[in-house]
Amino acid sequence: MFDGIFSPRQINLPNGKVVLQKRSRTPFVLLILVICTMASIQFTDFKMDILAKRIGQFFVIIGDMIPPNWGSFPGILGPLLDTLKMSLLGSMIGALLALPAAVLASSNIVQNKVIVVISKTVLSLLRTLPTLVTALIATFIFGLGPMAGTVAIMLFTLSYVGKLLYEQIENVDMGAFEAMESLGMTRIQAFRYATLPQVLPGYLSTSLFCFEGNVRYAAILGYVGAGGIGLLINENLGWRDYSGVGMIILALIVTVYLIETVSEHFRKKLI
Repeated sequence: MFDGIFSPRQINLPNGKVVLQKRSRTPFVLLILVICTMASIQFTDFKMDILAKRIGQFFVIIGDMIPPNWGSFPGILGPLLDTLKMSLLGSMIGALLALPAAVLASSNIVQNKVIVVISKTVLSLLRTLPTLVTALIATFIFGLGPMAGTVAIMLFTLSYVGKLLYEQIENVDMGAFEAMESLGMTRIQAFRYATLPQVLPGYLSTSLFCFEGNVRYAAILGYVGAGGIGLLINENLGWRDYSGVGMIILALIVTVYLIETVSEHFRKKLI
């Protein structure tokens, strides 16, 4: 369509031949980006002068968090541990459920196209649903507390790891799988001994990476009553106790850094 509207440029070569060079799409893409940006500015009522005037208030609040209230640290430990428990349990259950879900969504393993389409659709729907919305729904079903947060993290992990895993499965070398099938193994047995060893390092690495992110996500689930340290952050912000919020953020930074360091070490061993 683009080439039909903007005809290619003719280039005469020294030997007398004429070749056609397609027009660059870069100006067209830049024009679309500029139009979309201008429309977004109008829609959101974004004003750079207001941003320049008010951005300093952000650093005022940051300044109020320093120094943190060290005396509030004992009260942070309980909610922080709840956040870690939610993240760990939700990540483990979600990653385990992602394995059979990814197999059902893999077109090269499951021959029934209906099952494959349904599995991929379910994973896509779970992935498009924000974690906060999932946690909010879970609080109505399971009540307020870490249980709702664990379910929300589990569903997110299931959709995230499942999506990446079935893409890995569909791109593996099927030679060993087909050879084991020809020996009389079932498709599940062939997957167990031929395909799973190929995708297992990537699966474990993705699960660890998802666990890192889940620790951060779990920290804000308290805003919808899903338990964890997010509830404490919400309370301290409501009371304008910024030094207490600073202590919570500092504890979260240290915790997430330690988890990411350990997780990265193991992921490097797996890849």
